[in-house]
Amino acid sequence: MTDTPRPAPPGWLGALLDSASFARAFTLVVFATVFSAYAIERIAGHVTYVTIVAGLCVLGAGVMVARRREISLLRLVPTTVLVFVGWALASIAWSGDPATSFWSWVSMAALAFLAVVIGHVRDTLQTVRALGDVLRVLLGVSLALELLSGILLDIPFTFLGIQANIAQLGPVQGIFGTRNLLGFVAVIALITFLIEYRTQSVRPGLSVASVVLAGGMAALSDSPTVVVLALGVGLAVGALALVRHAQAERRAGLQLALGALVVVGVFVGYVARHPIIALLGAGTDFSMRVELWNFMVDILRQRPVQGFGWFGVWDQQEYPFNAINFWLRTDHATGLNAYFDVALQLGWVGLVLFLALSALALARSWLVAGERRSVVYAWTPLVLVTILIDSMFESFALTGLGWLMLVLCAVRAGQSRSWRESLGSGGTDAGGAGAADGAGLPHAQGDEGAAG
Repeated sequence: MTDTPRPAPPGWLGALLDSASFARAFTLVVFATVFSAYAIERIAGHVTYVTIVAGLCVLGAGVMVARRREISLLRLVPTTVLVFVGWALASIAWSGDPATSFWSWVSMAALAFLAVVIGHVRDTLQTVRALGDVLRVLLGVSLALELLSGILLDIPFTFLGIQANIAQLGPVQGIFGTRNLLGFVAVIALITFLIEYRTQSVRPGLSVASVVLAGGMAALSDSPTVVVLALGVGLAVGALALVRHAQAERRAGLQLALGALVVVGVFVGYVARHPIIALLGAGTDFSMRVELWNFMVDILRQRPVQGFGWFGVWDQQEYPFNAINFWLRTDHATGLNAYFDVALQLGWVGLVLFLALSALALARSWLVAGERRSVVYAWTPLVLVTILIDSMFESFALTGLGWLMLVLCAVRAGQSRSWRESLGSGGTDAGGAGAADGAGLPHAQGDEGAAG
């Protein structure tokens, strides 16, 4: 299939914003900015980061206007994303600090908007390639700084949170601030680099080096969550491989069986949680988290339906966050669990909406990955699995890079399988990517040509 030529917008600015080169550059800058947010804020300040994101939103709006002929408003954003973001906006009305809640919501909406733009100007393989290029640089810089701090100079880089522990084989943080966030990013990078390798979209030597880099940084992070993520993603890869190689008439039954196994696995994991925690050597850390979660649930009973208002990262001067930290004698900035965090801030209504957003995106992307020939479609469900598993131990999915990736995956899943398809609303199946995801790519095989 070949891309049908579209009329270029009038003027040089419109032509620039509509070009494929600008779309790639925009995607690279968005990923680089959001994934290196911690380093940017520590080096140049929060205002600098906010200014960069605001500028990218302006450029993103310009891109969407330039490509308006190929975008259908009905398919622009998944309904679940709109409803969840809308409920967060409504929560400002009952927040203890409406001004802080509003600006936190603006940050949330801005990153969601950037994810929507990327989802409509880049197809799946182009997104994977852009993210892979960015993560190779960021993980490489992290390793270089850790080596410089821990071996060559033997001095912690406190302004970046680097503790100079690489000589003891970790834990290391890189430019991401915490070992758990580094581990989370490294697992996403592993998935991305392996998809690159399977689609032959980069040179084999570069793919292998990238996988080794991501795997090494994941191991050096010494994060207990990395083990859980690796196990969960590994099981997802195996299950998806079974589905992809099963005969079409047997896939429905196989999907139901796998769903039942997931339910049983979650139940067994909960029952055997204490031996599992002991095996991972994370007993003290987990006990602290359980105490935090129990206290959050107790406070949630005061406002079970609507929560205390959207804040994202906790404002430690506001109730109930100050009360939690006071009674637990800690200084938590999140609930260390995205699901409990959503419930505390947006109530059970918000939690149901968040679960609907996540589950529908995972189901759509999983079905698409099981049916389509190209292995590149496995990237979306595997990244979603990573985000949803990590959300049991961290709140990364609610802010920053985690939220960007969650919305991007939801947009990508909605483009391939949505109730809107039955309406015949016009527009392309993947926004700027064209009707066939990956058609017209400069790579030899393209998105559909890389058989999995």
